[in-house]
Amino acid sequence: MNAIRPNSAMARDIAFHVHQQTDLKAHREHGGTLYTKGKGIYVYDENGKEYIEAMAGLWCASLGFSEKRLADAAYKQLLELPYYHTFFGNGHVLAGELAERLIAMAPVPFSKVLFQCSGSECNDAAVKLIWYYHNAIGKPEKKKIIGRERGYHGNTIASVSISGQPHMRAGFDIPLPQFKHTENPNYYRFHKDGESEEQYADRMAEALEKLILAEGPETVAAFFGEPVQGGGGAITPPRTYWAKIQAVLKKYDVLFVADEVICGFGRTGNMWGCQTYDMKPDMLSCAKALSASYQPISALMISEKIYEAMVSQSETHGTFGHGFTYGGHPVACAVAIETLKIYEERDIIGHVKSVSPAFLAMLEKFRDHPLVGDVRGVGLIAGVELMADKVGREPFPAARKVGITVMNKAAENGLIVRAIGDRIAFTPPLIITEAQIAEMGSRFGRALDATWAELKADGTAKAA
Repeated sequence: MNAIRPNSAMARDIAFHVHQQTDLKAHREHGGTLYTKGKGIYVYDENGKEYIEAMAGLWCASLGFSEKRLADAAYKQLLELPYYHTFFGNGHVLAGELAERLIAMAPVPFSKVLFQCSGSECNDAAVKLIWYYHNAIGKPEKKKIIGRERGYHGNTIASVSISGQPHMRAGFDIPLPQFKHTENPNYYRFHKDGESEEQYADRMAEALEKLILAEGPETVAAFFGEPVQGGGGAITPPRTYWAKIQAVLKKYDVLFVADEVICGFGRTGNMWGCQTYDMKPDMLSCAKALSASYQPISALMISEKIYEAMVSQSETHGTFGHGFTYGGHPVACAVAIETLKIYEERDIIGHVKSVSPAFLAMLEKFRDHPLVGDVRGVGLIAGVELMADKVGREPFPAARKVGITVMNKAAENGLIVRAIGDRIAFTPPLIITEAQIAEMGSRFGRALDATWAELKADGTAKAA
């Protein structure tokens, strides 16, 4: 790696800036990449190098990096009312308009919307409301929250506790004791020989039921799940999974929170992942593509029964004691409203349905590559699983960091992807074209080939 120039932008960045989800020691020693410009599905670093941003940033830049209508919406609102809060019965017209639009387009009937600034805050608020609700209905013992191993729901103390990400728990004394975890729905990696997807889904539902019974159904309050598990590696659920999971939740009166922070607004080929997989949650969290990532905003949609419990509790205590200074910020609301208009006017859902077959076929062709064990996806989200032994489903040694190697080789070839362990995730901007998908595949293929050559050279691939 090139030496870092004194007084360069990178030197300043290292000197003063703490990076999130980063190996801080390696970053301090070697630096990273700074980006200065975006256009369409492309971003450009400080040296002018072009990259296809195949992760839409952090799963979120759904309309790419140069949508002028969203910049104009933000500027106009900054001139009219740059800030106001929604505390103490006050507000502004945009929060109500955005909430009305979301309720109208929701996958199941919801009653109200609560705005925050991020998906993490949104899921954190959901936990608070779950506890608030059960206190209101006279079931204060129902406080345990179930997430899934490798699930991802955010970075607050509560949302990390829901998440099943080992690297995010380590050293933070997380998860909190009320949070439990059931099994990972990665069929390819964890199914037994001869076990169908439907049989695997049966086993996952049985594992959830056993956990609820072991904890005591009277103590289990809610279950969180992403339609497609994003931070776990873009893991699509096995066939019949969500029907069977929901049956268990209903049997034991466990609330269901659908985390649509990644899947919402077209990612799976429908407006909501809940529509793709026939999920019927009691609450739904969304963020990211709500504003196409141009402003920080999230929304928690809640059912009528939960809202009525909130009203009852606020009457008892004199107020609904929850809120964030920037929740429902007028500029963020203005940008989100414009984003939803663009989705409708340009038929973004129809576009995703149109290009998804090309996207999935492009990745599917890598199934025969010596590094690739499995390829699965839906809409414009997919994961490519890297395997040392494809037949025996034997992974590479974790210490070799093969996924990171592929990610770095992809960057060298002008492609930004995400390595999640040895699984490579793709979630390109929803505006991507078939020609751009083909170019993305070409760059990814070169990254796989370069990695394979390196593994053969250092002996890691000698058994292949």
